[in-house]
Amino acid sequence: MATVSNHRTSTPASTSKRATLLTLLLLCIVLLLVIACFAVVYFVGDLTRYQEAISARETQTALRSVNVPEQLDRALKQFPANETLKLVALANKESIEIDAAAERRLDEAEPKELSKPIDLSAFSLSDLDALRQNLETARSRTASLAPADMALIKAERDKVENDAHLLKVGSNKIAKFMTMIDEQDTEVADLTSRILAARGEYYGAYEKSVAFLVKEFGLYKVEDGQFVFPFQFDADSYNRVAAAMEAAANSVAQLEQERTTLRQSQLGRWKTFAGRQ
Repeated sequence: MATVSNHRTSTPASTSKRATLLTLLLLCIVLLLVIACFAVVYFVGDLTRYQEAISARETQTALRSVNVPEQLDRALKQFPANETLKLVALANKESIEIDAAAERRLDEAEPKELSKPIDLSAFSLSDLDALRQNLETARSRTASLAPADMALIKAERDKVENDAHLLKVGSNKIAKFMTMIDEQDTEVADLTSRILAARGEYYGAYEKSVAFLVKEFGLYKVEDGQFVFPFQFDADSYNRVAAAMEAAANSVAQLEQERTTLRQSQLGRWKTFAGRQ
């Protein structure tokens, strides 16, 4: 007896139909994936724009009431996670550390006698001669500070750049930030050089004034705190060196005021940078 099989052999038509359905299914899946990807990209982009808008508002709010650099720490405390404010804080920190280190070296070079008001009319000959030597040493030391100050500025600049990259705020923003830092450092380097030169001139003028008193010691008298010389020629000579010393002191004071003005100018630059982000 013959056995009847229940197995049905697929026809070419049915096979083609299944392949078409499978292809359509795959196309639908791919289309859904593409749509999903576009949706994610749109959502992420929209979220990024939203976050940037929030960050910009935070920055403007924090810096609106900042009028002097000393108030920047307070602004950062308002929004500690704000990346733009962190960059501004880095710029401010660099400026503070450069100024502090430069001032510390100047203080170390300055004669200890100048740490308080001096009454030269009360000095003995040995006191005057010791001060003259100290002023000469101070002038020499001040002249040697320039390379160290320039190296400090370079080191602080590199440190700021490294810290900025750690914030991961994007290469474009970091490039703009470092351009601002380089401009700032150029101004600081120029002012530092002029302050060193002015300090050197002041010590030199002071030294000449004291040296004149050493040379004339015993010939002049002191009346009511004033030097009285036996000859007008000597009085005129001393007045000239004393006037030069006073002019040099005024130059130093003006440059120190310029340092304050520069710090304020830097604040304006930082606020402009933050406002454009």
